Amino acid sequence: MSTKESNKKIENLEVVTIRFAGDSGDGMQLTGNQFTDNTAIFGNDLATFPDFPAEIRAPAGTLAGVSSFQLQFSSEDVNTPGDELDVLVAMNPAALKVHLKDLKDNGILIINEANYTKRNFKLAGWEENPLEDDTLKPYRLINENMTKLVSFALEDMGLGAKVVSRSTNMFALGLVYWLYERDFNTTINFLTKKFKNKPEIIEANTRALKAGYNYGDTIEVVKTTYKVPQAEFKPGKYRNIMGNDATVLGLLAAAEKAGIDLFFAGYPITPASNILHGLAARQSFGVKTFQAEDEIAAICCSLGAAFVGDLGVTASSGPGIALKGEALGLAIMTELPLVVINVQRGGPSTGLPTKTEQSDLLQAMYGRNGEAPLAIVSAGSPSDCFDATFEACRIALEHMIPVILLTDGYIANGSEPWKIPNLNELPEIKNNLVTDSGKEFYPYKRDEKTMARPWAIPGVPGLEHRIGGLEKEDQTGNVSYDSINHQNMTDIRQKKIDAIAESIPMVETYGDKSGSLLLVSWGGTSGSVRSAVDKARANKLSVSHIHLKYINPFPKNLGEVLLKFENILIPELNSGQLSVILRNKFLVDSIGLNKVEGKPFSTGEIYNKILNILGKK
Repeated sequence: MSTKESNKKIENLEVVTIRFAGDSGDGMQLTGNQFTDNTAIFGNDLATFPDFPAEIRAPAGTLAGVSSFQLQFSSEDVNTPGDELDVLVAMNPAALKVHLKDLKDNGILIINEANYTKRNFKLAGWEENPLEDDTLKPYRLINENMTKLVSFALEDMGLGAKVVSRSTNMFALGLVYWLYERDFNTTINFLTKKFKNKPEIIEANTRALKAGYNYGDTIEVVKTTYKVPQAEFKPGKYRNIMGNDATVLGLLAAAEKAGIDLFFAGYPITPASNILHGLAARQSFGVKTFQAEDEIAAICCSLGAAFVGDLGVTASSGPGIALKGEALGLAIMTELPLVVINVQRGGPSTGLPTKTEQSDLLQAMYGRNGEAPLAIVSAGSPSDCFDATFEACRIALEHMIPVILLTDGYIANGSEPWKIPNLNELPEIKNNLVTDSGKEFYPYKRDEKTMARPWAIPGVPGLEHRIGGLEKEDQTGNVSYDSINHQNMTDIRQKKIDAIAESIPMVETYGDKSGSLLLVSWGGTSGSVRSAVDKARANKLSVSHIHLKYINPFPKNLGEVLLKFENILIPELNSGQLSVILRNKFLVDSIGLNKVEGKPFSTGEIYNKILNILGKK
């Protein structure tokens, strides 16, 4: 860190929101991740929101090519990546055009003047140069030719213009480190490890980082730097974790606690691919991974693995789940444990591959032919992906049933601090494997409590049984076309869902147990809903909150809780799918706050709806 003395003032802040934005080749995701890792090591609570272009390589300098990374960090609890920005780093005019509206008045705007050319203004749709009129007057502007300063710092290294340009993100990062009194050595350590065989890249980026940090002492527009104190966490070991990474660890933990092997088959699809990547990198834990030729092959391979006694898992997004529908029906008919992870994204069809949505809930609930119920679990945050994944596996194995786990692009790519659990303290998962038939074997004879059938491995003498999609006879598992048996087996498959409710917790109400307004969240809306409810309660409003992790079945007391409130508000990143299910199940009316813009709710959007419902200004 720089040892240069200055007369700057240092101000303590409770919470800060920063967004790094630029062209998809400007390294904004790397920059944001580095500041995030630094913040986590320092000890702040945080939440992040990476936002990628939908096209793999959108035209440079255009609005479609803007990539951004937002994080909120605080000395208090953080539930969301933040609403209004305290700092916006806009590396080009397109980033400025897309994100300026979110910057607070008197917020800090950092731009790389080298990219603010006439051509780039035109590509971004600026009719006038915002640097030459009053557009940026409400903000504290730090306008510097970063590319030129970096080239000065690297001039004796003999590097090409391309390498110099690619180092400017480190200059911007160094400046933000200076602004918030941060030690930049975490990033130097990262560069040293990542580019250990490319010493010139390490040196170039380190010089650019230090140049940006030291430049802070020369600017006049910011005479105060800021410090956000450490947050208070429960004792334990923590790490910063992304949602897909937490899902990977949840799968590994569940297989370990069940005492069986994990088999994962998948086909690459955004934003679920990192689950396959993460598991493939951990084959030393005994996990078997297979990249299939398509989505149908992936689920069929995973179901085949379940047939032979492994924990079978596959993951995809909405389009892939549609293709997996028939094999899901086969898993329901054969009553095999299978976990299908849907990392939701904008649809329909290919839709918005890199943008978030919650529009696959009805698909998960009803998207198969016939009466084909299965269990549905939903993760609420990046770290909750671990717990939700573990639960999905537990339910699949203990109840011999396929389970859909719903996450979404927002929480899959977002990150937050996660308290690493003690594996010995996680509950054991009982599997239904049988190795000895005893007397006569009945493959569809059920456990009275869980409604699970025995899990017989093929090839074991005495445990032979029929498998396949044709209707099974109760108890024997023989193929049956009998109408009464079909009715009975259909009822049993629903009873298997109902039995799960006995092993999941009751829903807990945050705030008053009854009152004027109850907000119901599921999935990634949890954090913004909780923040809005906290704000409402701080203003003495009668507002409460429940979050649903279990959607099929619902917790046993859900209907009772809903009836205790005058109004129910359900914010969803869809057109009201949970509202439809709750009305169908409990005959309750609800108010929807629905959004399908490819980005999560802000706290302000939900809080304003609360005020509207309660008749407040």
